Amino acid sequence: MFATFVYKSAVIFIILASIGLVRSAFAVGFGPLPISLKNIPIPEVPGLLDGTDPIIVNKEQAIVLGKALFWDTNVGSDGIACGSCHFHAGADTRTKNQLSPGGKSTSFANQIFDGMASNAAGGPNYTLKRTDFPFYQLADPFDSFSQVLFNSDDVVSSSGTFSGEFSSSSRAGNGNDACSRSPDAVFHVGAKGTRRVEPRNTPTVINAIFNHRSFWDGRANNVFNGSSPWGDRDPDAGVWVKINSRNVQKQRLHLINSSLASLAVAPPLSDTEMACRQRTFKDLARKLLNRRPLENQKVHYQDSVLGALSLSSAGNSKPGLKTTYEALIRQAFNAKYWSYTRRGAFGQPVGQDPYSQVEANFSMFFALAIQLYEATLISDDSPFDRSARNAEGLPIDLTAAELNGLDLFRNAHCALCHVGPTFTSATVATNAQLMKTHPEAFGNATAGLKTSQNVVTRMLSNAGSTLSDTGFTSTGVTPVEPDIGLGGVDSFGNPLSFSAQYQQFLVGNTAKVFDAEVANVRPCDFQILFAVDSPSISTKNFTASDGIMPQVQSIENCITPVWAFQPTPAATAVELAKPDNGKARAVVAGAFKIPSLRNIELTGPYMHNGGMATLDEVLEFYSRGGNFNTPGKNFGFVFGQGDLGAFPQNRADIVAFLKTLTDDRVRFEKAPFDHPEIKIPHGHSANANPLSPDLAGDDYLVIDAVGADGSTSPLEPFDQYLVQ
Repeated sequence: MFATFVYKSAVIFIILASIGLVRSAFAVGFGPLPISLKNIPIPEVPGLLDGTDPIIVNKEQAIVLGKALFWDTNVGSDGIACGSCHFHAGADTRTKNQLSPGGKSTSFANQIFDGMASNAAGGPNYTLKRTDFPFYQLADPFDSFSQVLFNSDDVVSSSGTFSGEFSSSSRAGNGNDACSRSPDAVFHVGAKGTRRVEPRNTPTVINAIFNHRSFWDGRANNVFNGSSPWGDRDPDAGVWVKINSRNVQKQRLHLINSSLASLAVAPPLSDTEMACRQRTFKDLARKLLNRRPLENQKVHYQDSVLGALSLSSAGNSKPGLKTTYEALIRQAFNAKYWSYTRRGAFGQPVGQDPYSQVEANFSMFFALAIQLYEATLISDDSPFDRSARNAEGLPIDLTAAELNGLDLFRNAHCALCHVGPTFTSATVATNAQLMKTHPEAFGNATAGLKTSQNVVTRMLSNAGSTLSDTGFTSTGVTPVEPDIGLGGVDSFGNPLSFSAQYQQFLVGNTAKVFDAEVANVRPCDFQILFAVDSPSISTKNFTASDGIMPQVQSIENCITPVWAFQPTPAATAVELAKPDNGKARAVVAGAFKIPSLRNIELTGPYMHNGGMATLDEVLEFYSRGGNFNTPGKNFGFVFGQGDLGAFPQNRADIVAFLKTLTDDRVRFEKAPFDHPEIKIPHGHSANANPLSPDLAGDDYLVIDAVGADGSTSPLEPFDQYLVQ
């Protein structure tokens, strides 16, 4: 059955290619050849470090600031740091109190914990077992039509804050915010409140600097506006700039290739991740500015970034740095963002002094410093990267099994999504630049591939020929309903999807195009035909009989020049008025950002729902063609594959290849992956909680400080931490 399905898929794909509807590079059976990440530049951020008046004047001090902020538990309202959920190869391997009932789109009424596959009750404070995985189980894991034995819409993610209503915070002493706290309606054991858990699995921050957008649903915009995740979409965003000693002005900020900065401003204000409700960045600044960074956490005297400021010495580890957060800001950032001394323009909390300029701009300082720190977390020294290459570009130092796994990885179409040196198509700018010099990494080198920075493409999916966002896909891990992913909206009610905006661009409704790069999408770079200058009538694409026009963008270096047409606004409007949107259809609900596969051995659990514990389970999933037949599942990308299901050695060889993507510096936490000490909540006990008698006491996982030379104990895969 599977072999027949694969054969039919390949035949249909080849037929479509032969009549010019699909680019030939993506119709061949053998996929792109991944390349090393060594010497690959990170995307540039004009205006951040360059020019005559850069935002950051001391990059090294900004990285110190960013690393301290990333790991400091004082950033949270109740002891949660960014690093609390990104401490293990940039991800989270905690196993207790890590369940969330349903996905991000699940209504409150349906947030009900399921039982576990191990027959345990699950729910808050549950300790995960190996037999709880995967969260979708079949009688035959290689046959998608076999009996379903277990299915849960619960998510394995990261426990965060107790939350509550924010009242105030202190400039010294206890780092916990004063909040009105009570047991959560969903997250509680008996009458005791437990920490809330995010509704999506935590991805790694390592190599995330290459991502065009961040978060699973892409809501962390490529453009950083200085104060929110929403880029140019946020009409109130901006930073305060000193004009002279008597005047300060709020100005717009537009920093491209800064999705990690956009991401960084979200968790510290999230009432699930790190904060009490209604807390602001100005409140956080007031708490932190006068404090020693990491004042309650030991810092290794040989820390690769913080060591020079550490209070520790050999054999005598001490907490904190010999500076303050405000001092680091003043050293790292342009004075026009912090040197205005007058108050009054930036608001005033009840019963306290007015905010200062440095407090008002703290969101920018915080986000850009963390982005620069995370930009150092590049794992480009794996066995795959270190290997010599032969004339065909194959990494010849890998074992026979690993090389066979690479061949199978390509043949199974894995490399169509997990493409390029980062092993993801979500790194739009990086991949576009590399197409010029390494076409083999993105398709058949003879297919004429050239530079494309399209943030929208057109693909074949279960719903037909559809527009989709580059770097996002639906693989059928879960049904669409629990989590619509990219089909969601921002805080202003606008679609997260670029494809939905592109539909509005085509009808001429530019007021509904919130991300400028959408206007640069070129049909001549799509994967399948969108519009063609032909008198024929088609049900799949636009033709002259519908109404077409030359694409409004440049045709220079088009991948397929004869496709450089788009429908007229009138023709697009006609199609969008149809119940299924016709030829202008976009299917984005249930699509998620394609993750990198680097260090994948160490970053479980897997998928956006965390429902798979091992790479073997991931291979079973792809062998059977996914769990659910979601509308947006791309044709020819996720499908039943008999050669994988029938031959265990094939799957083992792919896993062996994937493990060559693990950088041992990550495994042993060597620089730049070393870190301060951090005490992370790991479930609850019967102990009293000093925050409130209504809350369960915390158990903790203590991660020791590690210096540049790393640890002697390697990080292990996620399943090794589960109760066996």
